[in-house]
Amino acid sequence: MEPAAFDIQLPENMQFWCETVLIWTGFGTLVGLLAKAIMPGRDPGGAVATLAMGIAGVVIGCGVLSLALGGYIIKPISPLGMGVGTLGAFILLFFYRLLGGYWFIEGEEPKVLNRARRSGRGGGRRRRRRSYAFDDDF
Repeated sequence: MEPAAFDIQLPENMQFWCETVLIWTGFGTLVGLLAKAIMPGRDPGGAVATLAMGIAGVVIGCGVLSLALGGYIIKPISPLGMGVGTLGAFILLFFYRLLGGYWFIEGEEPKVLNRARRSGRGGGRRRRRRSYAFDDDF
């Protein structure tokens, strides 16, 4: 006896949207990871932030290039779309770090090093006082 095969068919419109969401999720993750790999330093955010940054980077990158080319439609899932998407995500990551305070702290004045440390002639370490303990119980 042959086992019964379950053939579940989704409506065509629903199937199209499911495929589109899965493709954009995968593509956005790839673009976000690529942008994070290019930018040096510690990366803020987790998986969801990487995904959102990748998708937003593709939308921004393809949109700006489309406007610059006079309405020429750029397919996001193509080599050109990957390049401009990575550039868009890179720019988003740059501003995210800049505005998030990863490079500077607002209101804090820059620290000035002492002259000996700046010139590289030592002076960077403090000397500890020696403490002598005497034991009178011979």
